[in-house]
Amino acid sequence: MERILVIGANGQIGSELVDALAEQHGAENVIAADIGPRSLAGARCYETIDVLDSKRLTTIVAAQGITQVYHLAALLSVTGEQDPLRAWTLNMNGLLNILEIARERKAAGKPLRVFWPSSIAVFGPHTPAVDTPQLTVMDPSTIYGISKLAGERLCEYYFSKYGVDVRSIRYPGIISYKSPPGGGTTDYAISIFHAACSGASYSCFLGPDSTLPMIYMPDALRATMELMAAPAEQIRVRSSYNVAGLSFSPRELAAAIQKQRPSFRIDYRPDHRQAIADSWPQSLDDAAARADWGWNPQVGLADLVEDMLLHVSKVTRLHSQAA
Repeated sequence: MERILVIGANGQIGSELVDALAEQHGAENVIAADIGPRSLAGARCYETIDVLDSKRLTTIVAAQGITQVYHLAALLSVTGEQDPLRAWTLNMNGLLNILEIARERKAAGKPLRVFWPSSIAVFGPHTPAVDTPQLTVMDPSTIYGISKLAGERLCEYYFSKYGVDVRSIRYPGIISYKSPPGGGTTDYAISIFHAACSGASYSCFLGPDSTLPMIYMPDALRATMELMAAPAEQIRVRSSYNVAGLSFSPRELAAAIQKQRPSFRIDYRPDHRQAIADSWPQSLDDAAARADWGWNPQVGLADLVEDMLLHVSKVTRLHSQAA
């Protein structure tokens, strides 16, 4: 029986991952945790945790008999640029705390499987932009990307030196209707739906042809859980796997929305986030993930747009009625 701790459970990924894990493993076996009070997390057990507090982390892992940790707490690309030192401290020291706990528990005969998310932010302006390879030039230009690249190296180090079973995905931009944008460069692809469903026009902070890799939340959750469920001997990449969903530009996304909402209008006002987007890939080569643990995306652009419009419309109506 698995006992699972999700750190960062109130965030975009965590809030939905908790529910998916609870459905698979039983709500009583999933412990949600975050630095603030319970928000979106749906597990039966909730712990308030600062991931920088290694003593409390160690206590909770031992007391709850944790066998898997999903460590999702981080400052993202845009918010990280506003406070680089805080972003580095949280992103790096939080990961080190988890890896050290996993090292100690493995040495004690109580192994801990760890999931830690990397990001396409590890790539940079000299990375091949189209079908970015699994192994390639990585020269990130944001503190978020720098911390994720360093984190990948730490994960591989702890596996190679200590045998820690750590697994990772380089997430593309994640699109979801259940939680608001969280400070990422790809968040336009969430905000645009809220504008379309409220009858407003949308001013995009990226240019019309800024193609970026994206993934719909159901595919992101499935990729994460499939990776964690795969036998250890199949996981040949211990830094982080490229995982592709779909790639599109703001212009292409707006056109797909306009097929269902013809009155929707968009204009483009690129800001400081454009430089970040320009340093990232347009598409990913995820052959390693497909070969090693059978990854295969299921959601295309038309299905994503239809589902997002359906659910964001419901949310918009509820907010309107509450007001």
